[in-house]
Amino acid sequence: MKLLALILACLTMLSPVAAQETARIDMGASALVQTGRGWWRNPPLELRLTLDKAVPFRTYVVGDPARLIVDMRGVDLNGVSPQDLFGADKVPGIRWGRHRRGWSRVVIELPGPYRIETSAMRTTAPQPELRVALKPVSDKDFAPPPSATAALRDLPDPAAVETAAPDDEFVVVLDPGHGGFDPGTQVDGQTEANLVLTFALELRKALQDRGISVVMTRDDDSFVRLENRMTAAREAKADLFMSLHADALPEGQAAGATVYIWNPKADQQASQQLVSRHDRDDLISGLDLAGYDDALTAALMDFTRTDTQPRSENFAKWLTSRMALMGIGLHGRPVQGASFSVLKSPDMPSVLLELGFLSDDNDRANLLNPLWRQRMVAVLCEAIIGWKQDEVARSALVRR
Repeated sequence: MKLLALILACLTMLSPVAAQETARIDMGASALVQTGRGWWRNPPLELRLTLDKAVPFRTYVVGDPARLIVDMRGVDLNGVSPQDLFGADKVPGIRWGRHRRGWSRVVIELPGPYRIETSAMRTTAPQPELRVALKPVSDKDFAPPPSATAALRDLPDPAAVETAAPDDEFVVVLDPGHGGFDPGTQVDGQTEANLVLTFALELRKALQDRGISVVMTRDDDSFVRLENRMTAAREAKADLFMSLHADALPEGQAAGATVYIWNPKADQQASQQLVSRHDRDDLISGLDLAGYDDALTAALMDFTRTDTQPRSENFAKWLTSRMALMGIGLHGRPVQGASFSVLKSPDMPSVLLELGFLSDDNDRANLLNPLWRQRMVAVLCEAIIGWKQDEVARSALVRR
């Protein structure tokens, strides 16, 4: 894998397309516009930033005073003044500059409380354009949930991620889905975010007791963007990434544990429904990375995945076989393909495990039952350890 990483790095450096190019704002085509009348309150506004290339971004609002925050990766703001933005006089103030390494930040002071109605990067001709539509709201409606404010205040600091392990240490990254302002599925007062977090904490302890290093993408009720979940896994040099969920589908469609592996061509209706639900909340938070891979990057990702994809499939088989052996209820098709964003990373074996479906009475009762969770935790530990030993044996054969 080290050799593969070196090859990829060299190819990236040699490719002019993949070079560290930055985007620039076209000030002549950018503006802050009023899109309607406010009548008794402030008018609706829309920020339009035209760029010479599409970039990853995130947007949110904060208070004291009310401000719109726009973070963009790979945008060079040197030499352009925010005061030159058409419509800058419609708000108390605008400032921008470098925020963190590779990221720039735009801060717009708002004339009152607003919420983000839509936030999207348009990638169609003639030029990419980031549009953020703002709708005036009351003071009561403006206040975001405390957990969301804490989670979104700043970009994640890589130093906060648990220290990467030595090369000979086996690292599992557990990814409890949802969290913060995104509770996931909610049934009878129970939220998917809390249930999978409880399970993940129990699984972490069991794995650590068996000598396995564990990193969690979240260990409290906070919102973590999809991109940051994968960043945490890469920083930890994960040997295995496991995302944990307990979703819901219309009655009769799903029950039992299900393991998903990466398959962008999966066309099952249920899988598509779950993908839409899992990824939707991250798009709402202002991040849309779709469509940015050039042909070279896509080819390199596919090349890397030829190593990790079979390993993901092998782990899925280990997982479901151990579940069946221990009498854990499985979905009729226990291993399925889907295009979940958290499975897209080509550089580590990854699975998404639906522990059960909250829309099913039996599954919901199991997830609330400490004894069932204890049994499920034991099954996962056995599967992970068995798969790890199998990985070591396969690697030894390859080296011969």
